[in-house]
Amino acid sequence: MKLKLFFFLFLIFCTSAQAQSYIFGKVTSEDGAEMQDVTVINIRTDEMTMSNRDGHFMISGRAGDELRFVKAGYDRLMKKVTPENVQSPLNIILVRGTIQIPEVAVKQGITGNLKIDSRNFGPSRKVEKLTKEIDRYIAQKTDPRVLAARPGEFVQPKGQGFSIGKVKDKWDDVDLMKYLRASLGDEYFTDLKIEKPQIDHFIYYVFAGGFERKKILKYGFCSDADLNRFQRFVLTRISSYRAPQTQR
Repeated sequence: MKLKLFFFLFLIFCTSAQAQSYIFGKVTSEDGAEMQDVTVINIRTDEMTMSNRDGHFMISGRAGDELRFVKAGYDRLMKKVTPENVQSPLNIILVRGTIQIPEVAVKQGITGNLKIDSRNFGPSRKVEKLTKEIDRYIAQKTDPRVLAARPGEFVQPKGQGFSIGKVKDKWDDVDLMKYLRASLGDEYFTDLKIEKPQIDHFIYYVFAGGFERKKILKYGFCSDADLNRFQRFVLTRISSYRAPQTQR
């Protein structure tokens, strides 16, 4: 009887030891604002999740694991999980990344002397002369004989005009790929176990998976919402990208 009781207690101990624990927490900014769409990565398990609109997140882990918090425009943060973090919520504060402002050359200021200021800040005499010559040339009427059709040439009939098709997009996929890589940084992709030579290929793979980008390409502008939407879409494609070619 004692042997059976010992075996039963031992089985319970092993089951509880192997039970999966979860780490809960909240991500905020320096000013206390709740941060949505922060990527949370468990380095040991490669598991990833994102914080919700209230900044809360949940990810499986245990004491000793290392969590990485990544969001575009903010310094990435590493946090080692302690036993206390498993038992109580983990509070994370992300700091906005430092933006280096390019050096600006200071030119001569206004003196108040009209003659000197017009020379320093107005167009040069050569530019003014060239501009006037171009204006005179454009104003001249063209001799009709220059534009007249030669004998035997076909002349397009004059009509009400025609459409030349849709307006060309300001960006293409290459432009968007370069913008995403520059905005998120190579470390964002290497954290996802994507090697640097494969980053461009992976971004195109995400595009091919159905990432909606028509408006981005049309106007040549990628908003923060588009950037967050791309990061969420990445999490749905990363597993299939890592899978063997025959399983994709």
